[in-house]
Amino acid sequence: MSRNPLCLSFVVVLFIASCKTEKNTETQTWRTKKSAMENAVHNQLHEIEKEQGWSLLFDGKTLGGWHLYNKPDSTHLSAWEVKDGMIYCNATDETKVFGDLITDREFENYELVFDWQMAVRGNGGVFINVQESPEFAATYVTGPEYQLLEPAHMDTKTPKKRPGCLWGVSPQLNEVAAKPNGQWNTSRIVQQNGKVEFYLNGKLTASEEFNSPAWKQKVAQSNFADNPDFGKASKGRIALQNWYFEAWFRNMKIREL
Repeated sequence: MSRNPLCLSFVVVLFIASCKTEKNTETQTWRTKKSAMENAVHNQLHEIEKEQGWSLLFDGKTLGGWHLYNKPDSTHLSAWEVKDGMIYCNATDETKVFGDLITDREFENYELVFDWQMAVRGNGGVFINVQESPEFAATYVTGPEYQLLEPAHMDTKTPKKRPGCLWGVSPQLNEVAAKPNGQWNTSRIVQQNGKVEFYLNGKLTASEEFNSPAWKQKVAQSNFADNPDFGKASKGRIALQNWYFEAWFRNMKIREL
């Protein structure tokens, strides 16, 4: 069958034009997304959030409201600093004073939201209900841990060490993977009357009642069995763990319930 050269040329022109249009659309979409990311406002509260009772745990400029666990006078010498509007743990600098960063205040019934990311193969955590006293050597002796984990870390495949789980005690309720280094994860912790819920990127990952027999049994069967004060309190400080890996936090907001 014969083919008309003019028809073929017309088809080629349409195809090229279509590709250019699609490419331009993709480019424009990416530029719009990039612009939105660059101009996003962090570490601030919207008016409606203020009305709902939210307050900032981190103002984006200082470590006001935080100190080094059991070493408040050494906070400025620690690995924790404010960098580019983020709480940054400079964990690879061995000249820094080692320790976890902890809130000045204690909290009992509250909702906490924060963004985080870890270094490649990084491992860290956020502790709740921490009791600060010289008799307790570290935050994890008393405070249950919300696990933070970069996907390339080997613990990603260990059920009770996956991101968003209650570390060492209970596995994820719903399977969800953390985003890799360079991308932000959003976590949420809700505690009321001794019941706690953990969320990772919108999914419920843990739910426990610290006053229940079931919780006590889980602790007794965990690595914390020899820590008599672990997980007993339903009020305490919130701590960010320095576990030898770089970590970044922003948009830390809390409201008391």
